[in-house]
Amino acid sequence: MSEAMIIVGALAGAFGVKGEVRLKSFTSDPEDIALYGPLFTEDGSRSFEVRLTGHIKNAFSARLSGVQTKEQADALRGLQLFVPRKKFPKLPDDEFYYADLVGLSVFDAGGRQVGQIKAVQNHGASDLLEILTDGGSQSVLLPFTRLNVPTVDIASGKIIIDPPEGLFEDSAK
Repeated sequence: MSEAMIIVGALAGAFGVKGEVRLKSFTSDPEDIALYGPLFTEDGSRSFEVRLTGHIKNAFSARLSGVQTKEQADALRGLQLFVPRKKFPKLPDDEFYYADLVGLSVFDAGGRQVGQIKAVQNHGASDLLEILTDGGSQSVLLPFTRLNVPTVDIASGKIIIDPPEGLFEDSAK
């Protein structure tokens, strides 16, 4: 598939003996995973219609089109599921999808390019931008707050940051 694909879930193997799967959802409202239409493999070579059948600890039990046996369900263990980016709803101006931030150029308030967003991480407390510094192989983690990141301009492919003093100077060593 040529359009951007965004991961929305993963399969953790069979649930029961009649072809149901254990489905982990990565959507903000976990049950919405079934509303995106068919879910695809990353390369788009396979697609599955999804019907949630129940709640399991940290996941759902679900039926996938074309999966009728425990063996077929087990064979899908670890498979990540994606949807085209265009299927995501439009967000308010001050909210962003992680996937839209990755790859943006990062500039300081003085206009100097300092790097590029490599990833967005969240370990429970807050979002962190992982910034790959220019001219180096170092990454810097910057809390994604309005104070540290006053401007996000997805249309022009850049963000402007006002990082704590010394954050980027230390990474250049």
